[in-house]
Amino acid sequence: MRHRFVAVLAVALTSALLGSLALAAADMPTYPETPRRAVTDTYHGTAVTESYRWLEDLGSPEVSAWITQQNALTRSIIDRLPSRAGIGKELDGLMTQAATSRRELKFAGGRLFALKRQPSMNQPQLVAWTHPANPASESIVVDLNLISPKGTTAIDWYLPSLDGKTVAVSLSDNGSEQGTLYFFEVATGRKLPDRVPWVQFPTGGGSVAWAPGNLGVYYTRYPHAGEQGHQDASFYQQIWFHRLGTPAAQDRYVFGKAFPRIAQIMLTSTADGRHTLADVAHGDGGAHAFYLRQPTGRWDRIAAADRGVSQMALGRDGRWYGLVLKDSPRGRIVAGTLKAPSLALARTVVPQGAMSITSLLPTRRRLYVEYVAGGPQELHAYSLNGQPLGRIGDAAAEAVNVGAALDGDAILFGRQSFVEAFAWYHFAPQASAQGAPPAAPMPMRSALSESPQDHGLGEVEVRREFAVSKDGTRVPINIVLKRGTVLDGRSPLLLTGYGGFGVSMQPTYSPLVVFWLRHGGVFALANLRGGGEYGEDWHQAGTLTRKQNVFDDFLASAQHLATQGYTSPRRLAIAGGSNGGLLMGAALVQRPDLFRAVVSHVGIYDMLRLELSPNGAFGVNEFGSVKDEAQFKALHAYSPYHRVEDGTDYPAVMLLTGAQDGRVEPHQTLKMAARLQAAAKGRPVLLRVASDAGHGHDMAQPSLVAQEADVFAFLFDQLGME
Repeated sequence: MRHRFVAVLAVALTSALLGSLALAAADMPTYPETPRRAVTDTYHGTAVTESYRWLEDLGSPEVSAWITQQNALTRSIIDRLPSRAGIGKELDGLMTQAATSRRELKFAGGRLFALKRQPSMNQPQLVAWTHPANPASESIVVDLNLISPKGTTAIDWYLPSLDGKTVAVSLSDNGSEQGTLYFFEVATGRKLPDRVPWVQFPTGGGSVAWAPGNLGVYYTRYPHAGEQGHQDASFYQQIWFHRLGTPAAQDRYVFGKAFPRIAQIMLTSTADGRHTLADVAHGDGGAHAFYLRQPTGRWDRIAAADRGVSQMALGRDGRWYGLVLKDSPRGRIVAGTLKAPSLALARTVVPQGAMSITSLLPTRRRLYVEYVAGGPQELHAYSLNGQPLGRIGDAAAEAVNVGAALDGDAILFGRQSFVEAFAWYHFAPQASAQGAPPAAPMPMRSALSESPQDHGLGEVEVRREFAVSKDGTRVPINIVLKRGTVLDGRSPLLLTGYGGFGVSMQPTYSPLVVFWLRHGGVFALANLRGGGEYGEDWHQAGTLTRKQNVFDDFLASAQHLATQGYTSPRRLAIAGGSNGGLLMGAALVQRPDLFRAVVSHVGIYDMLRLELSPNGAFGVNEFGSVKDEAQFKALHAYSPYHRVEDGTDYPAVMLLTGAQDGRVEPHQTLKMAARLQAAAKGRPVLLRVASDAGHGHDMAQPSLVAQEADVFAFLFDQLGME
């Protein structure tokens, strides 16, 4: 739950179709009346006036009525597109007939746990396997589809007990991510009477760690009534303890009163529960402090937030392992003892290399390390003392993610690419009699994976090219297209990106991309600064007063695709979500001539007031604050809401948000829609507000299909696709 402004990729991406454009200029819609009410703020001597602050009050009957009118207008336009029904039917087939997937793997007490997503169901089931290689051993522990048939209840996260007999689950409703902790018996699925409220919120997330003997859990707790002011109800996370079988009112405080207001706590423990690790992120900018609870109850600080440690894991050998970025922006791995946990006493076991380290996982005798090389990933193994044991697998241009450590040194890891669907693989090295590392065996496809549907795309190729950004930086672009596509500028192209919080955009298989390619489209993903594709330097180059680099990278990528003949501005669409929605807004206002259509999900647009919202406060160390004059100037210079100019020939725009979004407040989208509708000429600006959704990652399947059908109908219409 680290990155508060990350939207699900499938949500951010977005049949014979049209012979003419249903939303042509002559058909421009009549927008609902939107009053202008000027409000002026002064920042460091600069007066800034806006007209739509009244839309920030989502509880107002006036705002509710305005949203209803906007939704009705969007529905009346989208529903009359001749493509909409066919697109919806085809997407429903693609998305509901995809292979069953199992994610969020965890191993405890000899059982393997997973969230099982069957596309025909609204929400995933929490399942357990008594034997990781035997599908027949699978049983359902929690079925959300029975708990909430409409699909409005979601699992925020879960954790099995150390013996695998009980599972703690945070559940929230309507996309709110406001979680309550429940406990279920694994063998029977019976829900225990324990109920612990306010353990999860979109701002700082939430987590648990089981105590020795499985008698209870350490958990993240937000302030209860009267403990903090109303404005701080979603801040000041602390660690508390709940003993199973007792009322939550008897829970006791454990640690964290000195943590910062914007603390985000992630808890893990050793296999016996004797040591508990608290990873305390100070906001979303990448600063982490780490604390270890000893069996005596004492908490030792391993590393302060300014020491550049971004990740930490507890080994099975009495040591902790940490990923250090300070003075090693591509990462190095250090190790220290649990008895004397201090970064100052740690030693380097894996030095910085040419590729950037993204994660680490220690097992009994091995250390598994994920690397990223500009976007594609690799998985490598080392001995616990850092001896290289080789790369695992040899596929290129893929995403590789460790899922779970099993007994011994066996692991399950996932692998996918733009053209290969996600699948789990089992890797189980054997120790040699002499103790020397044996030759690495080939990973075997796991029974966890089901064969994906054959989408009949024919030959598809992936190209990796580089655009040159404004300052000369080379920016990778991943281009997915049907083999034989003519580069004459006529192909409709959908470009996406993210560029923030050190998040690396990986090669990902998506049925939405399949749909796009099936209908003659080209898909492109740009690896922008602000992400982690080339390490921490790449991330920092797109933060604070350097954020404009991200937009320059994206605009250069779009220009490159047009110059090389993959598309042209009249056939180019862009789509993104959350922090990627900010990217869409900035690209839209800075180069309106470069795009024909823009789709932006749950985006950030008013950068001057973002930090006033609960979740926005967590992003200050990534975006900056208006309280700092230099940062204010940078924010004001690119803030999409403030850069909209009246009378501009903007691309067609579809803005989407969820009424329950706790990560990016819906009013960000409402205000941007109002401002664009007042300013734009020639092409439509549509607003879609989902009443049953939040940030998008836990939408019920029918709602997700309907949303994507609306998006693609809009794009097909604007790009003149047939």
